[in-house]
Amino acid sequence: MSSSLYNEDLAPTGPEDRTWTTYNIAALWIGMAIVITTYTLASGLMAAGMLWWQALLTISLGNVLVLIPMLLNAHAGTKWGVPFPVFVRASFGVRGANFAAIARALVACGWFGIQTWIGGLALSSLMGAIWGGWGDVPGNTAITFMVFWAIQVVIIWFGVEGVKWFEAFSAPLLIAGSLALLAWGISAGGGFGNVLSSSTELRTGSTPFWTLFWPSLAANVGYWITVSLNIPDFTRYSQSQRSQVVGQAIGLPLTMTAFSFIGIAVTAATIVVFDEAIWDPVQLITRLLTDLPVVLIIAMVIIAIAQISTNMAANVVSPSFDFSNLAPKYISFRMGGLITALLGIVSFPWVLFNNVGAYIFTWLVGYGSLLGAIGAVMIVDYWILRKRHLDLADLYKHEGRYAYSGGWNWRAILAVLVGVVPVVPGFLKAASTPGGIVENPTFIDSLYTYGLFFTFLVAGIVYLVLSLATGGATEPAREPETA
Repeated sequence: MSSSLYNEDLAPTGPEDRTWTTYNIAALWIGMAIVITTYTLASGLMAAGMLWWQALLTISLGNVLVLIPMLLNAHAGTKWGVPFPVFVRASFGVRGANFAAIARALVACGWFGIQTWIGGLALSSLMGAIWGGWGDVPGNTAITFMVFWAIQVVIIWFGVEGVKWFEAFSAPLLIAGSLALLAWGISAGGGFGNVLSSSTELRTGSTPFWTLFWPSLAANVGYWITVSLNIPDFTRYSQSQRSQVVGQAIGLPLTMTAFSFIGIAVTAATIVVFDEAIWDPVQLITRLLTDLPVVLIIAMVIIAIAQISTNMAANVVSPSFDFSNLAPKYISFRMGGLITALLGIVSFPWVLFNNVGAYIFTWLVGYGSLLGAIGAVMIVDYWILRKRHLDLADLYKHEGRYAYSGGWNWRAILAVLVGVVPVVPGFLKAASTPGGIVENPTFIDSLYTYGLFFTFLVAGIVYLVLSLATGGATEPAREPETA
């Protein structure tokens, strides 16, 4: 407890803290997945040339694939009770863990900004519906962005237990709102079959399916690859391994697939009703309910809850722990949350969100490649080299078995670099290409196309080989009776 690597927020959870049931874990994922970015996730795929079922299949497969590393890393949180930045000390070293943790945290800050911007837009639409002169107020969207930001800063102060309560409360509400939107789409669109046939009009591009499939699949895995690293931040509170496994298996792939389908179906219905595709649910709801102000306010509150539930769980909890890990004696969970909120502003989220091509094919694939390599090292280290055993005390010691060389495990860092460097040229080229898709890619460009899959496989193999060849693999620690 006297170690500079320790504080109460980073300490292992005890039995009294293990209060998250299967429902709480499933509700966590429902709260994170039902959000506007999930609703519009298929839009970029269909705009590029996919049919509705191809886009849905790609999204579904991506979420089934990301569930695998999610469950593998989640195991350590439930068994040992430690958050992600402490768990990653075992593979990257007690100081090297900051490299992995901050890489994860900075991505969360960007996501926090995006979700806050979307929430601010919803709030601005609500204000416009209530007061006709709102649109003439200078900087009206900037004002609502900052208001929405401030609301979340207040919520940050309630900590992880507050997140648990908020997700459990919001999950049924979000499901009910989603089903109501789908029911409108099917009814107004002339039936289920007519809606699906109208969805062909959502295709505005003609890129061949297989050209789109691999980068799109990587992007959909990358959508939640961030949380697959820091999932121990939540599963450390789970009552059992069964609770976290079942809860995640129910909550993640099913919700992502179902809500993405709702986005497709409802948008296709808007073609029938309004003779134009309206992908933005905020714009659609405002258009439908302008003459029903009370119902409109309720709908916008639900959208706001969706944005907040996602932001609190996916984009605040992890970076709060990650920033705390930089200086545990000086940065608490709350202070880490404030740092996250401030960095979310300077990430220019309005630029990221307004460019769909860059959002999917550059932003998601790009950071997914880096985090995939980090995740591979963690999984190989925990499941193969350490056989699921950790020395809890040494995780908080500068001179323990996880000190390596000055606190850094050079094998882990080198493995990540070997996996990521080959995809950097393709990333830079995609970032400078409109829409993020490189026509007639070279061999190096194609490595980036496979992005996360390439870096995950290469980094995992390199780390395993280096560890076995140089004696980096340690004997499993004796498991304490209280673990």
